[in-house]
Amino acid sequence: MNRAAIAALGAFVLLAGCGKRPVLRPADGKALPPKALTASAQPGVAALLSLPAQAKPTRDDELVIKSQPLAPDRFDLPPPG
Repeated sequence: MNRAAIAALGAFVLLAGCGKRPVLRPADGKALPPKALTASAQPGVAALLSLPAQAKPTRDDELVIKSQPLAPDRFDLPPPG
């Protein structure tokens, strides 16, 4: 085998090891965080690891349909002196 084939094989082996993830659970002797007072149920591991919508907002692709100049603003004055 040549060096390029050995390097490619090594890269594939290292890359294959990256995809294996164990199931997440609390450490031995530890418990999940306590339930919030206002929560109706104790969230599980998957619920605690998922991002809320505020942490990762969706993209807003609102297109400008009518481009209009801004109306004059009487309070937009230059700084004094």
